[in-house]
Amino acid sequence: MDFGAMVNPVGEACGVFGMYNLDGGDVAPTIYYGLYALQHRGQESAGIAVTDTFDGKDYVKCQKDLGGVNRVFNVENMSALKGNLGVGHVRYSTAGASTRENAQPLVLAYLKGTLMLAHNGNIVNTPQLRRELAMHGAIFQTTTDTETIAYHIARERVRTTSVEAATVRALRKVQGSYSLVIASPRKLIGARDPWGFRPLVIGKIDNSYIITSETCALETVNAEFIRDVLPGEVVTILSNGTIESNMELSLPENKTARCVFEYIYFCRPDTTFDGMNVTKSRITAGRLLAKAHPVDADLVVGVPESGNMAAVGYSMESGIPYGIAFTKNTYVGRTFIKPRQETRVQSVKVKLNVLREVVAGKRIIMVDDSIVRGTTSDQIVTMLKDAGAVEVHMRVSSPPFYHPCYFGIDIPSENQLIAHNRTTDEICKIIGADSLGYLPLENLSELSGGLKICDACFSGNYPVAPPVEDIRGEFDR
Repeated sequence: MDFGAMVNPVGEACGVFGMYNLDGGDVAPTIYYGLYALQHRGQESAGIAVTDTFDGKDYVKCQKDLGGVNRVFNVENMSALKGNLGVGHVRYSTAGASTRENAQPLVLAYLKGTLMLAHNGNIVNTPQLRRELAMHGAIFQTTTDTETIAYHIARERVRTTSVEAATVRALRKVQGSYSLVIASPRKLIGARDPWGFRPLVIGKIDNSYIITSETCALETVNAEFIRDVLPGEVVTILSNGTIESNMELSLPENKTARCVFEYIYFCRPDTTFDGMNVTKSRITAGRLLAKAHPVDADLVVGVPESGNMAAVGYSMESGIPYGIAFTKNTYVGRTFIKPRQETRVQSVKVKLNVLREVVAGKRIIMVDDSIVRGTTSDQIVTMLKDAGAVEVHMRVSSPPFYHPCYFGIDIPSENQLIAHNRTTDEICKIIGADSLGYLPLENLSELSGGLKICDACFSGNYPVAPPVEDIRGEFDR
């Protein structure tokens, strides 16, 4: 993407990791490593909340703060997180304040006990839901839509016989995207919105169960993958190890709408999203790109990291050699978490340098996952030419961004998108490339293995009606 995957202006809201050790062992250390595996999904804040289901007190211990996992947690505060049931979260906010109060998990004490809740997604009817709660006396501690979900679950729990039933009733009111992990005093619950926008999976280690955002987190903690949580499914893991499933929220498969950008960029390459391996998906994108936009060149290179596999696919299909043209400073954080544009621009050369001896005197095909504002695509093209590349042909493994996203991705408003009211030739001239080619919109479904996808940021076809009020500048995750 135009800041490469390393200086990405498009953020995605969060990663979740819940764990229930039925034998009573502490879960915080495993959640910690699981969150590390999900760190690519957000670095603005991190948190873990745990409870002990055997002591009968329902007391929750929570540690959360701004920053990445390695900044928020240390030996001292981890040693205090004693409990066999817990929820963890890493966060990227798509709008609003990045404050400690908005860090997750949220912990809510109410009439029936406690809830620990972590959320990945974006609720488009948040203003209406908040007003309903406010009219009944709710006092909000955050600006997150996650708190709105938690309050509605708490309200419904008073009227139902179980927390999972309350969750289903509350989620009937919710419009938008959510992959949720919820811990009640003796249950671990996972919920995925009916459209299946965001991934959510179930895993197992010995006598412990895990619900988390991506399969890569399961592999990191040596957990066995059991299955995906299905779109519209609420799963409940009970203290006896039973997994109950409720599909009342589900839609027909032809109505589901997995976020295609999970395949293009957000998921880690070693993740499998609803049966489709992400590396395979990105290689497929590169192959399709080579078919759609061939060009004579000497070398195919990818912009790290998510452009790399698409570049491999382009090389495989075209027969042009693949090479590594960039070196990354791995000690600088993923700069898409920094909210100010000027910070992102400064970060390009801090994070990325060109290997002059690789590109000098060559015609280069540079593959990236997207162009959003275009601000740093021109910088990367210039860096290649300054290093001696005689031509730079840019290929993008997604279509042009024309529309904002309301379902958990920080796609800016239309007037900030470089493709808005511009042709491909005009964009090519702006970024200084010798040619420019995007993945055709009609090829996107091949990235998900034929599963139904959401491509609204490219096509404008929203599976859920956009909000009638602008939630992007008021509420965040």
